[in-house]
Amino acid sequence: MAGSAEFVAQVTRVQRPLHAFILSLVWNPTDAEEVLQETNLTLWEKADEFDASRPFLPWAMRFAQWQAMAWLKKRQRQRLVIDDDLAKLLADEATQEEAESDARRVALAACLQKLGTEQRKLIAKRYEPDGSVNAMAEEAGITPKAVSDRLRRIRQALLECIRKTVAEEALA
Repeated sequence: MAGSAEFVAQVTRVQRPLHAFILSLVWNPTDAEEVLQETNLTLWEKADEFDASRPFLPWAMRFAQWQAMAWLKKRQRQRLVIDDDLAKLLADEATQEEAESDARRVALAACLQKLGTEQRKLIAKRYEPDGSVNAMAEEAGITPKAVSDRLRRIRQALLECIRKTVAEEALA
């Protein structure tokens, strides 16, 4: 799998959760960046060992954990207060949070499709790079408050739909 587009996509997708996990261990953003880069190098070196039938994030977290622990031991600047069991617990929690986040993204996509065409257009327009409530109001010939109220109702409907969808998926 080394060098494959899929592996590149997997490594790219897990950068934020890996960084957050490493930061929870080393407590310094600059140091966390350094450990993340070391972790990425290790992932590339071990790419051929990855079993594509298994989830990528837990596999990558193991390497991040080892790199962070090695970094802490090597630096000896601070007393090592995080043992391997705690690091594993933090990695497990980060993996769970990523899975929950993925479930919410999938639910959001499904819930957006359930909106009416005009509601979808309104949401899309608002979240365009230069989308502003004032510009939308001027274009529609209504007040900014009216646009904000519509957006609030749509967001509330989306939130309820996402909660319901995620809860249903959890029971399935």
